Amino acid sequence: MSKLLVKPSKPDSNGRIHAITPASAGWTYVGFEVYRLKAGQSVKQATGDREACLVMLSGKARVASGGQDFGVIGGRASPFEPDPWSFYAPAKSDWSLTAETDCEVALCTAPGTGTLPARVIRPDQVGQETRGKGTNTRHVRNILPETEPAESLLVVEVITPSGHWSSYPPHKHDRDALPNESLLEETYYHRLNPPQGYALQRVYTDDRSLDETLAASDGDVVLVPKGYHPVGAPHGYELYYLNVMAGPKRVWKFHNDPDHEWMLKQA
Repeated sequence: MSKLLVKPSKPDSNGRIHAITPASAGWTYVGFEVYRLKAGQSVKQATGDREACLVMLSGKARVASGGQDFGVIGGRASPFEPDPWSFYAPAKSDWSLTAETDCEVALCTAPGTGTLPARVIRPDQVGQETRGKGTNTRHVRNILPETEPAESLLVVEVITPSGHWSSYPPHKHDRDALPNESLLEETYYHRLNPPQGYALQRVYTDDRSLDETLAASDGDVVLVPKGYHPVGAPHGYELYYLNVMAGPKRVWKFHNDPDHEWMLKQA
């Protein structure tokens, strides 16, 4: 199996099914975990030298950080529903989460120094937009964009309708060459509706030294260390993915594959 495709494990004692670290991914910045918790189950961590964004994929949970109770967040039944709740915990702090209902929670991490306060990110603070047209249409929820406070993290949800393409035309962000392109590692956490479906994702570079096409099942993570990374949702299956990005600068500037950029110029 490709090293870029990470399958979920059975829940450990903390309910964790994914535990991707910079060391396990072979890169520098992005960490990603997923927890599936039963009602009443708790999990907590010290952030150390990494900031964290907890995204409630489904269910409700009570969250605390630095001795402060931030209350109950979440509420949607699945990530395909709108209105995500999230929580930001700075570096050099801690967080704890107790499930009020069965829930699924994503933990997104990247380097930080602890200069920002902990905060809840409410659904009304999440910018929403529709990108593309025709079968390139997808729906974006900007949980932690570069316009909102964080030190390294960029976090976004995307819903790709059945039969549509996303992250398309193919683009990349693997060079520290601002203002034209930024270097950002990226993870894709894929969910399918209905869950027996699959998504197709290609990760490739201009010189094809990396060129892999992956079939991602419900709950899989695709690692994008470099290169272009389009993804498609087959007919009959709605695709959700949660993107986590981080790099040396907290700026999202991408470069389109010149072979496919022509379609952006069509009326």
